[in-house]
Amino acid sequence: MAKSVRKFIRREKARIRREIFDPKKQDESIIKLISRFIKTDIKSKNES
Repeated sequence: MAKSVRKFIRREKARIRREIFDPKKQDESIIKLISRFIKTDIKSKNES
């Protein structure tokens, strides 16, 4: 990934963690964010 995309994702993850207190909703939001940039199935990678 481009450096600017990594930087954007890092900042958005920090924002999500500040604004959303429920850990499950945090994870869902972060997965949605990353899936906008990565075309592979994220859940299958997490299980490995």
